[in-house]
Amino acid sequence: MIRDYKQEVENRIAWIKQTLAEAKASGIVFASSGGKDAVLVGALCKMACDNTLGVILPCDSLRNLEEDKEDALLFAELFDIDHIEADLTPVKQAMIAALPFELNTHTNTNINPRLRMAAVYAASAARGGALVAGTSNRSETYMGYFTKWGDGVCDFNPIADLTVTEINEFLRYLGVPEVFYTKAPSAGLYPGQTDEEDMGVTYAEIDRYLLYGEVGSNFHKIERAHTANVHKHLPIRRYEGDFNAEN
Repeated sequence: MIRDYKQEVENRIAWIKQTLAEAKASGIVFASSGGKDAVLVGALCKMACDNTLGVILPCDSLRNLEEDKEDALLFAELFDIDHIEADLTPVKQAMIAALPFELNTHTNTNINPRLRMAAVYAASAARGGALVAGTSNRSETYMGYFTKWGDGVCDFNPIADLTVTEINEFLRYLGVPEVFYTKAPSAGLYPGQTDEEDMGVTYAEIDRYLLYGEVGSNFHKIERAHTANVHKHLPIRRYEGDFNAEN
């Protein structure tokens, strides 16, 4: 567990500034969902770079259009972060209508984060090549609980090493209102959806395993999910022209 959050803030701000300098970029864009991860990323990025933009992207979900959007707007106001909004629902509907096949629930919901990824990178390009900040935490990344080429895509991620437990403590240190980290974590993919219900294990259990090596009753669920989703972390395989089929 992190103990010196003051030093952590300073370290992460310095790292973000260095990342921008190395990329010769002068701005940051991030998907602003109103959730704890996006709030911490947005706050850190704003402290490192005044030219930070939150992009609020509701898509085909009542929670996205109501609670998440309201929280994202509140966060933007509290931290004085520039923001824009774009409802991607009609874009998704047009895409589904254009596809000549039926989609199952899993495939349907994965469209949302992939559309958001495309929109955030469009916003990045529109702002002269601003870098895209990722918002995935260590807990969900270990479980593989993210969409390949969706919310797993970014240019840099200032919270990649933090578990959900640590993120909550970080937000308390920063004085962020509890509304942002006490609500049930959810991507708002469908009515009543929560991360923990989807995974079949709580973030507290995942974090106790990652932070302390505690092996609880759901240890096998955690490792099974991690193993099944290893492919999401692998780089693209590229044929180099030297493969020998006889070996």
